Order: sequence, then C-alpha cells, then structure tokens
Amino acid sequence: MEWTIDSTVELLNGERMPRLGLGVWRAEDGRETEGAVTAALRAGYRLVDTASIYKNEQSVGRAIRASDVPRDNVFVTTKVWNNQQGYDETIKAFNDSLSKLGMDYVDLYLVHWPIVGKYKETYRAIEALYDQGLVRSIGVSNFLIHHLEDLMGACRIKPMVNQVEMHPLHTQKKLFAFCRKEGIQLQSWRPLMQGQLDLPLLMELAAKYGKTPAQIVLRWHLQIGVVTIPKSVHEARIRENADLFDFRLEPEDVVRIDALNENRRFGADPDNINF
Repeated sequence: MEWTIDSTVELLNGERMPRLGLGVWRAEDGRETEGAVTAALRAGYRLVDTASIYKNEQSVGRAIRASDVPRDNVFVTTKVWNNQQGYDETIKAFNDSLSKLGMDYVDLYLVHWPIVGKYKETYRAIEALYDQGLVRSIGVSNFLIHHLEDLMGACRIKPMVNQVEMHPLHTQKKLFAFCRKEGIQLQSWRPLMQGQLDLPLLMELAAKYGKTPAQIVLRWHLQIGVVTIPKSVHEARIRENADLFDFRLEPEDVVRIDALNENRRFGADPDNINF
C-alpha cells in the first residue's frame, strides 16, 4: 500500500507528523502508561499524545528514553490545561511539562480547550516557545471555526494542527473543510467512539475486508486525510489498531461511512465547557 505505520503528513511549517499515533488519555501514570508507550513503539508507532491534565507525562518520557527508538524519531505532543491558560501561566505550564517529560523540546504543543478570554494570550505564549525552538510545531485542540477565525485574526503564526473529537458519528465536515482550506491539519481524538463499533455498516465492512470494525474506522480516518490517535493500554489492541496498511477502503465505502454522521459527541461541546 501507499502508506506504512511511519508515514507522515507535512504541516504548515514543513515539519512531518505521523498519520497514526497512540493516545494516553486516562492511562494511569506508571506501569500502565509506560507499558502502552513501550508496546506502541515496538509496534512501529512514532507519535505519542499526552497532556498535562493526563498526569502521565513522566511515564511517557521514561518509556521513550528506555526504548531503542531515538528521541528525534518520536513525535511527542502535549497540551496546556484550562486552569493553566494565560501568557505567564502557559510558559510555566510548558516548563513543567517539559521537565516531567525529561526532554529538551516537544514536537507539538496545543491549547487544550478554547477558554474564552484566555486562549489568545495562551497561544501568544506558545508562539514565543516556538520562536525559542522549545516547540517544533504549535496548534490548538477542540477549536471550532469561529474560535479559529478569532485566533487567526490575532496570532502571528497560524495553528498547524487542530485536534478535535471526530469519528463516523461526528464527521465535522464543515470544520474539516475549513481547516483543509487554511492548511491546518485535523487530528481526531476518540476516533473509536468509546468502543461503540457495533454499527451494521461497520460490521458489514469488517467482514468485506477481513478486518475489525475498529480497523475500518481508523483506516477511514487515514484515507480522508485525518491524523488519528486511538487510545489503548493493551498491547494486542495497540497492535491491532496499527494493522491498517495492507488494505484500502473503496471510495464508495468511504462515502457510506461519512453518511453515518449524526453530529453526535461523546465528549464536551467546545462552546459549552465548564472545566
């Protein structure tokens, strides 16, 4: 096939980001997170996505250092949490994250949620970190079109990534089209819909291609041009989630999966967050 597990997309600044990564949301600090990251690196993953609020950055860093994969070959993402936002607060939060990771830089630093009255100053701090070479790429998470338009009217450096909830039941078509027009790479979290994969179409396609419903959904993400970070702490599932590169969905099947959209979120609405 045209891609392998270490295939990448090019971001606005020319940096390369793997198409598939491991998310560690809700993975417990210590053995669980370290085991998941270790299994992922052994399986060929080269992107690990964490955040300060996950409280497992130290374990992510330890697992990467203990692996035989050079640091420069692993794309590490972390994020500034909502109560850390603001210019000075973001600089401090980043330094804390960098210390916990035990690294000299991160590959991608994101504003975790669009906190009104805060996210512009937060992003301005992230731009400063980028200028210093402490962050190789910068972006946002959970930003809708109006948040992006507002931010781009004030920032110096356009966000390179927007990480949002996206899956067959919430395809985010308007946001996806906007980001594509602006050159912003869309990345999906919770791509597997909290395991709700027993939809008749996904079961049909799994049988057709000899794959699991999860593999069908993840392959759909890749084929439409979305970077995805399925979360798992189980080695067998981590390997299964990466077994996507020996088949290709036919165009009509991609369209059928698109049509499953219900604008259904499993996570919070970015316009109505209270955390």
